[in-house]
Amino acid sequence: MKIVIINYGAGNIQSIMFAIERLGYKAVLSNNPDEIKAANKVIFPGVGEASYAMKMLKESGLDALIPTLTQPVFGICLGMQLMCNSSEEGNTKGLGIFDVNVVKFSTKVKVPQMGWNNIYNLKSELFKGIAENEYMYLVHSFYAPLCAETIATTNYELAYSSALEKDNFYGTQFHPEKSGDVGEQILGNFLKL
Repeated sequence: MKIVIINYGAGNIQSIMFAIERLGYKAVLSNNPDEIKAANKVIFPGVGEASYAMKMLKESGLDALIPTLTQPVFGICLGMQLMCNSSEEGNTKGLGIFDVNVVKFSTKVKVPQMGWNNIYNLKSELFKGIAENEYMYLVHSFYAPLCAETIATTNYELAYSSALEKDNFYGTQFHPEKSGDVGEQILGNFLKL
């Protein structure tokens, strides 16, 4: 199986590669459209600021490529947010895969949300064998509200989408690669889709 992690200058790439290796697979880093199209599975990571990350995607033409991919694609954290219609962070137009707009938490709560929080209302093969209310690791100031594509929910000030799914596209706000054995099981489930 060929696993490609999209390399566009915004990502927590090493820890994802190590998690994939612990699961018994190998991944390659690439921003080459042909290599990405030829992959069996694509991981779209992201740590950083939305408008800068989208600028990097546009410069490499990956903004046009990613929505056309037909194999399973997994967006993590900022990767998931960039797959939405837009983000308030930097007033950024997203890839429009998930039909929801990313917004900022209010000043009523500590921002960013950083640390462990639980996920519930799990509704996808991505969560096969995962118990309700498992704890995942999150670091974010912006969130995707609940929508038709929500497949997991987390509560911080309000209930929001901690995972999204549409067709062959999946996204998690949490970092499976930093969430211990349960997070790695979710990553493993994705690689088996």
